[in-house]
Amino acid sequence: MIPYGRQDINQADIEAVVEVLRSDFLTQGPAVPAFEEAVANYCGAKHAVAVNSATSALHIACLALGVGKGDVVWTTPITFVASANCAMYCGATVDFVDIDPRTYNLSVDRLAKKLAQAEKMGDLPKVIIPVHLCGQSCDMTGIHALSQQYGFRIIEDASHAVGGRYQGDPIGTCQYSDITVFSFHPVKIITTGEGGMALTNDTHLARELRLFRSHGITSDAAVMHPRAPDELWNYQQTDLGFNYRMTDIHAALGLSQMQRLDDFVAKRRSIAKRYDELLADMPVVTPWQHLDSYSSFHLYVIRLKLGQINMTHRQVYETLRADGIFVNLHYIPVYRQPYYEQMGFKVGYCAQAEQYYSEAISIPIYPGLTEAQQSHVIDSLISALSSRPG
Repeated sequence: MIPYGRQDINQADIEAVVEVLRSDFLTQGPAVPAFEEAVANYCGAKHAVAVNSATSALHIACLALGVGKGDVVWTTPITFVASANCAMYCGATVDFVDIDPRTYNLSVDRLAKKLAQAEKMGDLPKVIIPVHLCGQSCDMTGIHALSQQYGFRIIEDASHAVGGRYQGDPIGTCQYSDITVFSFHPVKIITTGEGGMALTNDTHLARELRLFRSHGITSDAAVMHPRAPDELWNYQQTDLGFNYRMTDIHAALGLSQMQRLDDFVAKRRSIAKRYDELLADMPVVTPWQHLDSYSSFHLYVIRLKLGQINMTHRQVYETLRADGIFVNLHYIPVYRQPYYEQMGFKVGYCAQAEQYYSEAISIPIYPGLTEAQQSHVIDSLISALSSRPG
């Protein structure tokens, strides 16, 4: 079986983890701040806060920005459900902005129109969460300009995009956002096993993120509440937080993986380029890349030209899987999920997103994918697209 994504673990990674296992600190030790510093320095951000998943990072990012009951958060429908769920955890309402038909990211044009209408209705969003799908950055200058006009805050969901660049700068600088979130799940660009990180240039937001990460507890005397002089207080819970901490075991793996981040991205881009060349004459649409973007290619999504083939979307998907190619679907529009349908969302709410969903298939891409395996993927795809359903 050839999976759509897979981690790449070497001996240095293993030794880094073993070193922590033999140390005095399995958690809340030196590896986490070292990993945070490495990522912040790589991205050019002032602060980085490591957590146990990107979902947790999105949740505390919303909390740090004050998202709560009565607020509205907008995101793209073509994303993993966590990009929307994080706002729901805070008691907010979620809405969706349709996608750009070429990048598949949140459309700035549609965002501008939706904001103008929302302003008339007095129902502007508090936060917008653009998602850098597959590793290609959204149009952040356009989104940021709209934030200045309409007053919303921005969380970049860059779960797919560590190691990518936008307009020549690393994704994660937070130049056009309040907070950027990365994922370190095993199929992502680098992995910590499970894990995530929130980056920001705002010192107050960084303090809030750290507070929410660990039960709302602080040991910082400067922010602790006054108590009787004869009472010993070496920590205080000042807010309702969560146990979202990353362990030193996970952080050590991430810190080791950071040494190969650029190599991982270069390999992924090389695989993507070969796919582009080999698929050029086939009845599929290959990923379009904006000139402002240097994608980390977490995913390689093709769109089937269904009018030119004899099989349905589902049949192509099942044929490839039956041949040992573990293709996937990224993503079903979030509002089509039963949980969100109960809120009143209907088929047709975002036309571009639904057209994309009806044609998209993610084919394997990861640093360890060999040329022979990639050729097998191509041969299987050619066979599937040229065959007739039984």
